[in-house]
Amino acid sequence: MKPLKQYKFWFVVGSQHLYGEEALLQVRNNAEIVAKGLDASENIPAEVIFKGVATTPEEIADICRGANYDTDCAGVITWCHTFSPSKMWIAGLSILQKPWLQLHTQFNMQIPADTIDMDFMNLNQAAHGDREHGFIGTRLSKNRKVVVGYWEDEDVARKIGGWMRSAAGAAASRKLKLIRFGDNMRQVAVTEGDKVEAEIALGWSVNTYGVGDLAEYVNQVSKADIDAKMQEYKDKYDIDTDMLQAVEYQGKMEIGIERLLQDRGAFAFTTNFEDLHGLEQLPGLAAQNLMAKGYGFGGEGDWKVSALTYIMKKMAVGKGLGTSFMEDYTYDFTKGSERILGAHMLEICPSISADRPKIKVHPLGIGGKADPARLVFDGKEGPAIVVSLVDMGGRMRMIVNDIECSKPMLMPKLPVARAMWKPMPDLQTSAQAWILAGGAHHSVLSYDLDAEHMRDFAEIMDIEFVHIHKGTCINQLKQELFFADLVWKLK
Repeated sequence: MKPLKQYKFWFVVGSQHLYGEEALLQVRNNAEIVAKGLDASENIPAEVIFKGVATTPEEIADICRGANYDTDCAGVITWCHTFSPSKMWIAGLSILQKPWLQLHTQFNMQIPADTIDMDFMNLNQAAHGDREHGFIGTRLSKNRKVVVGYWEDEDVARKIGGWMRSAAGAAASRKLKLIRFGDNMRQVAVTEGDKVEAEIALGWSVNTYGVGDLAEYVNQVSKADIDAKMQEYKDKYDIDTDMLQAVEYQGKMEIGIERLLQDRGAFAFTTNFEDLHGLEQLPGLAAQNLMAKGYGFGGEGDWKVSALTYIMKKMAVGKGLGTSFMEDYTYDFTKGSERILGAHMLEICPSISADRPKIKVHPLGIGGKADPARLVFDGKEGPAIVVSLVDMGGRMRMIVNDIECSKPMLMPKLPVARAMWKPMPDLQTSAQAWILAGGAHHSVLSYDLDAEHMRDFAEIMDIEFVHIHKGTCINQLKQELFFADLVWKLK
C-alpha cells in the first residue's frame, strides 16, 4: 500500500504530430511503461497516473486545467519523449497551479550503437525535447523540480518520491485549519506573525477559540471514554506513577481537544500555559499523544510551528522514524563534543523516542495549575533536521539546520522528554547562523525528512529558504541573507 495513497500524480508526456501516428503510438507505449515502472517503485510513495501524450496546445491546457480542479491530484510530472515545441506549453503551464516536476530521462538506457538510425534518433530525443521544455519553464518563471537520470534507477525514483512528499505537504498546507486555545505567550515576538499572510501564502486558516470552549468539551468526556483512553495509554506506554488521577485528566483533555478539532475540521492546535482558565492542568501527555496520531502542536501559542509540525508529519507518512515539535533549551559547551539539549516543558512527540516512553507526574513550576502527567523518554540517535518558520514581515522564511542526534546524557532530575544533537557544521557556527537568519527557539525536529524535502516544499509554496549545513560559512551566509532581503522585498 502506498503510504501517501490519497495523493495522485499525473504523468504527462510531450510530443507532436510531426512524427506521424506510428511514432506517436510507440511514444504512448513507452510512456505507459515508464509510468507503470515509476508507480511500481518502492521509492514512490504515491500513485502515478499516466494522463496521455500531449501533442497540441489545447490538449496541454486541458490537462493542466484538469489537474487544477482535481482535488486528488497533488502534482504533475512531465517528460518530453520527443521534441515538443515549447510554445505549445505556454497556455497550459501558465495556468498550472499544482506542483510541477520535470523528469529529464529517456526510454532507453544506452545508445544502440550498432542499430541506431534517424528513425531511432527522432523518436528518442528527450535530450533535445526536455531542453526545449526546460526553457519555457524558466521563461515563464515557473517553480518546478528538475530530476535528471534514467527512469529505472533507484536514485531517480528516490528524488521523485521525495518531491512527492513535499507536494503532499503543500496539499495538506493549503487545506489546514488550526485552532489556538488562548493567545500567544505575552511579550514574545517570534511566535507572533501575520495570520492573513500565512493564509495567502500557505493556505492556513488560523483562528482562536477560548480556553472556556475547550473546557466545555473536556467536561463532557465520560468515565467510559476516560477508561478506554487509559487502556490505550497502558498499551502504548509504561505508567510510572501512582497519581493516576492526573493521568486520567490528561486523557480527558486529549479526548476533549480531539473532539473539538474534529468538529471544526482542524488538524493542528496550540496551547499557552498563561491561559488555562477552566482546565486543571497544562496539556502534556494529551498533546504528546495527539502529535503521535499526526496532529500538529505548538507550545505557548506558536501557531507557525504547530502548522509546520502537522505538515511535516504528513510529508513523512510511512517513514516511521519520528517528527516532533521541539525547542532549543540549553547547551553543552564541552570542547570537542558541543551539543544542544532539545526539550520542552512537556510536549515532545513520542514518535522520536528511542525506547518505550514512561508516563510520569511531576510539578511543572509554571502556569499555576496541578502537576501534569507527561511522557518522559530519550530521543533517538541518527541524522535529522530541525526546521523553523518565521515571519519576516510580508514574507515567510524557512530555516533548516542539518543535525546529528546522539544519545542524551543521564539527567535523572529532568522529568521531560528530550533529545540531544550536534548541529552542522558545529554548535558555534550553526547557532550564529540560526540567530542571523532570525530562527525561532521553537522548531520541528524530523528524522524522516531532510533539507531537500523542505527546500522543495519552500519552492512549491514560493517562500524563502535558508539551509545551515556542514559547509556553512558565516560571511557567505550574511551575503545570502542580505541579497535575499533585497530580492524578496521586490517580489
